[in-house]
Amino acid sequence: MTSTAIDRLRSLLFAPAVCPDFLVKLPESGADGVVIDCEDATPANAKAEGRSNAKEIAPQIAGQGAHVFVRVNAVASSWFDDDVREGLCGALAGIVVPKLDRIEHVDHAAAALDAAGHSDLTILAGLETALGVADACALLDHPRVHAAYFGAEDFIADMGGVRTESNHEVHYARSRVALAGRLAGVPVLDQVVTDFRNAEAFARETREARELGYRGKLCIHPGQVTLANEGFLPSEEEVDFARRLLDAYEAATAKGIAAIDFEGQMVDEPLASRARQILAAAAAGTSNEA
Repeated sequence: MTSTAIDRLRSLLFAPAVCPDFLVKLPESGADGVVIDCEDATPANAKAEGRSNAKEIAPQIAGQGAHVFVRVNAVASSWFDDDVREGLCGALAGIVVPKLDRIEHVDHAAAALDAAGHSDLTILAGLETALGVADACALLDHPRVHAAYFGAEDFIADMGGVRTESNHEVHYARSRVALAGRLAGVPVLDQVVTDFRNAEAFARETREARELGYRGKLCIHPGQVTLANEGFLPSEEEVDFARRLLDAYEAATAKGIAAIDFEGQMVDEPLASRARQILAAAAAGTSNEA
C-alpha cells in the first residue's frame, strides 16, 4: 500500500538517538528522509535516553525538507512497547520497525501505534532476516506497511553466511525484496554500505539497486546522501535516449506500426513504457528539487 507522504525516499539517513547535537543537523544533509535510530545505534543502557531525545528532537527537525522517522527496536525486544509509548510524536512521517518477519509482529506494531494515539503513523518495514525475506510478499502487503528496506548485514548474520564486497551472497534476497515491493506497491530501499568512505562502492551498489527496482538507499553518513539522491535519478544520457525513442515510437504507432527498429534495437510497447518511466522519474526529480 503506497503513501504519498513517504513515496520519495532516494536517501534515508540514519543517526544515533543518543547524539542530539547531530540529530538537530540532520535536515542539513539533503536526505529525502532521516531516521532517529533507537535500535542498533543506541546501546542497551541508553534506550530511555534515546527515546526521550527522539520525542523531543523530531518535532524540531520535522518540516525542514526531510521526512522524519524514528527507528524503534524490534517488536520481539523488551524495548519495543516503551519505544512506541514514550519515543514518538505526531510530527513523524512514520516509524521504522526492524527485523520484521511475522505478520503477527506487524499486527502488534500497528495495534501498539493505535493504542499510543499514533494511528496516523505508517510503518517502514525492515526485512533483514531469513524469514522476513522468505515472507516478504505477505509482510509488505500489510495495510500498515507503506515502505520497506532490505538489511544485508543482519540477513547474512541470520543466515550464518559471509558478507563480501561482490554482494553475490545477497543477490537473491535483494531481488526478492525488490519484487515483493513491486507486487505490494510500496517503495523499497537498498542495504547500507558500511565502508562509508568508499564512494565508489556506494555508487556501484546504487546502480545495482536501481537496476533491481529499488527506489532509494539507506545511508549511514551524510557523505552518502548526494550519491544516493543523484544515483536514483535518470542520467542525462538516459533521458535523451528515452525522448528520442518515444518520438520515433509514437510517430510509428500513429501510422499503425507497433514495433520499430530504433538505432539498431527492436522497440515495442514494453521498451516504450520503460522510456516513459524514465522521463517521469526525471520530471519528478526536477520538480521536487526546485
